[in-house]
Order: sequence, then structure tokens, then C-alpha cells
Amino acid sequence: MELVILTGLQAAGKSTFYRQRFAGTHELVSKDLLQRHRGSRQAQLIEAALSAGRSVVVDNTNPSLEERAELIRLGRAHGAEITVYFFEPHVGQSLKRNEQRTGKARVPHIGIFAIAKRLVPPTYAEGFDKLYRVRIAEGEENTAGENFEVSEVARD
Repeated sequence: MELVILTGLQAAGKSTFYRQRFAGTHELVSKDLLQRHRGSRQAQLIEAALSAGRSVVVDNTNPSLEERAELIRLGRAHGAEITVYFFEPHVGQSLKRNEQRTGKARVPHIGIFAIAKRLVPPTYAEGFDKLYRVRIAEGEENTAGENFEVSEVARD
């Protein structure tokens, strides 16, 4: 059983990555899909899935140590392996992909800049079992068919 934490800017490709890599094996929990009490509801959904022995992907920006610490605590409480995928921040690329979005999926530009300021790269010191860096492959700019370059971060 695994708890996967995706972290990075809005429109960085996290949801596409989930669909390509985990949709068939892991439950999706995302605050974007919740309407009210998003923080507490997210924790309830993660806890319910892990209690039932199901793997989970948390698809949010998860920019801070504090936000990730709560997720790690939940995962550890249920004996899950905890993996983080850090989407290297490229504000320009996120802004460009965000422009392709419509309706509520489009994020105000200020939101991307705000998360960029708060984004702390994850480290093994936080308690992850595995840590990966993700970037969109050179020349791939669309959200429909992105190719991702994934590399595991070595432990210090």
C-alpha cells in the first residue's frame, strides 16, 4: 500500500501524471474535487482509503513542509510506503499550460506566483521512503500527451 504525494505548481502536469501513471492502481484525492471543508475532507478520504488497504495519490500543490507533514503522518499511521513526486517549478510553462485550461480549471496567475513563492522542495528528511523529481520532456508543452522525465533522488 502506498501514499503518493504530488507537489508542484498549478498547471505543472500533476493531474496528467496521475492519469498516466496511477489511475488504474491508486485512488485520487484532490482538494480541487472537494467543495467544502477541503482540508478535513481530504484527510478523511485518505484515511478511509488507507484503512481499506487501498493506495492513494494526493494531487495538490502541497508546497510546504507543514502540509506534507500532515500527509506523511496519515500515511505512517496506516503503514503506507510514502512516495513524493516533485514537479520542478517552471512558472512560465505553468502559465502557458494554465492558459489552455477553461472554466474553474484555470487558475488566476497570482495563484501560480503565490505557490511559487511558498514552494519548498521536498527532502528525505521529511520522512519520505522514495523521492522523485519530475519534469516535462523537452518540447512537450500540451496537457493531453505530456511525456515526463522522472528521476529518483539519491539519499544523502
